[in-house]
Amino acid sequence: QVQLVESGGGSVQDGGSLRLSCATFGYAVSRVNMGWFRQAPGKEREGVSIIDSVGRKSYDDSVRGRFATSLDKDKNTLYLDMNLLKPEDTAMYYCAADASCFAPSSYIIRQGPSRFAYWGQGTQVTVSS
Repeated sequence: QVQLVESGGGSVQDGGSLRLSCATFGYAVSRVNMGWFRQAPGKEREGVSIIDSVGRKSYDDSVRGRFATSLDKDKNTLYLDMNLLKPEDTAMYYCAADASCFAPSSYIIRQGPSRFAYWGQGTQVTVSS
C-alpha cells in the first residue's frame, strides 16, 4: 500500500525557515517522480518543486533560489528546505508521487498536479509579516 506522510509545517516570521519531510511507504522514492505542491485558501493547487526519477530537479519561479528539495534514499523520504519565507508562501503543503512513466522534471512541473496519483495529507505552513 502506497502511503505518504508529511511533517514539519508550522508558523514562522517573514524571512524564517522550515524543513518539510515526506516519509513514503510502499515504493522506493528514487524510482518515481516526486513533488511538493501547495494550496492557499481560494486558490488552485500549484507545483512547488519536482524531483524526477533520474534525480533532476525543477522549481516554480516563485520559490527558486529560496527552496530546495532533496531525497534520502536510505530513509525513503523527500524533503523541502524552505528559506527566506514570505507571507505569500502561506499554504497547505502536500507531497505527491507519480509512478506513471519517466518525464523530465521541467516538463512535470508545467503539467501540474493531475499526473500525481498518490498524495499525503498535507502540512500547514503559515508565514506572518
